[in-house]
Amino acid sequence: MVLNPYIEWIAWLCGALALGALAFQALCLLGAWDFRRQKRPAGAAVPPVSILKPLKGADPQMYESLRSHCVQEYPAYEILFGVNDPNDEALAYVERLKQEFPQVPLRAVICSDVLGANRKASNLARLVREARYEHVVINDSDICVPPSYLKDVMAWFDDPQVGMVTCPYRAVAGKTLWSKVESLGVSMDFMPPVLAARFLEGRVYFGLGSTMAASKQAIAAMGGFETIADYLADDYELGTRIADAGYTVVLSEVVVETFVADHSFRSFFDHQLRWGRTVRSSRPGGYAGVVTTFGMVWSALALVFSSGAPWAWGLLAANVLARLLVFQVVGVGLMGHAAAWRLIWLMPLRDLVLAPYIWLLSLGGSRIVWRGESFRLHKGKLTRA
Repeated sequence: MVLNPYIEWIAWLCGALALGALAFQALCLLGAWDFRRQKRPAGAAVPPVSILKPLKGADPQMYESLRSHCVQEYPAYEILFGVNDPNDEALAYVERLKQEFPQVPLRAVICSDVLGANRKASNLARLVREARYEHVVINDSDICVPPSYLKDVMAWFDDPQVGMVTCPYRAVAGKTLWSKVESLGVSMDFMPPVLAARFLEGRVYFGLGSTMAASKQAIAAMGGFETIADYLADDYELGTRIADAGYTVVLSEVVVETFVADHSFRSFFDHQLRWGRTVRSSRPGGYAGVVTTFGMVWSALALVFSSGAPWAWGLLAANVLARLLVFQVVGVGLMGHAAAWRLIWLMPLRDLVLAPYIWLLSLGGSRIVWRGESFRLHKGKLTRA
């Protein structure tokens, strides 16, 4: 069949972009290989540590997540929980923990200071001041950790050049369709690019909310949480600024776990749009380049515009296989999320419809919804809508 020259040109362009997506998947595999061969710290540093947990309301499996921090195989640590509201429902979980673990030094801190639009960062500024120890470990309220978590994370601080340690994570799906889609996306679309960026740039210079372990000295060197109290991506800003202050940021081998809420489509959409616009605001160039990673989309379009040419079928098959291989190596192999294979039937919905649609919407606009409140986002900073 003879194609219109313009249609043929579009088909070849889509094919070229599909090849670019294959190259990106190869980069993710290289990132996974490089991460796996990372040498663990030889030392056995066990400095006393303060775990800082900013809380607001209740999250899925919250008590299980908080409880995992109370059974650490570690000699000396305390846990500080920060809330804005003295009537916050999360405080009931703290009281329950006190009763179950009277031997663990833990306490709630009412953080009434408002330093910026990001109340979590305001809470952390207060919690750092309240912390008894030089090293602090910060993670989100929905993060569940293994018993060896503190021991493995803190071992990196045997090197005085290390200013921050962060951790990869897997996301356990809830019961709803949209919870399952988000869980699959973490294994397929979040952690692989993190490893690719680490490999390509030769270092990590950002943090993940799953873990931000740092020394008070490093936090002071970047200006403290007071300087990022208006930024939405406080984890990214903290890691970047600690790296800019001359410290090393490490992506640890410790994988932690988060629980995805039972999203409706509306809450799923708001969450994904917030993620997208946050990344775009923090790294606009990198986010624009995400378009080159949509291998399934470009392969399918190449197939359509080439009227089913054999080379287009080959590209589609190669992109599907590459996606599955990266998922197996990173999501299952490194992140330990074998259960996500039961969600793989959602890959076409995510790859062909949701991911490109949310990416397009995230390129423009500034409104986001965060914990039920509306904000505007400009150059990473929040203002109330």
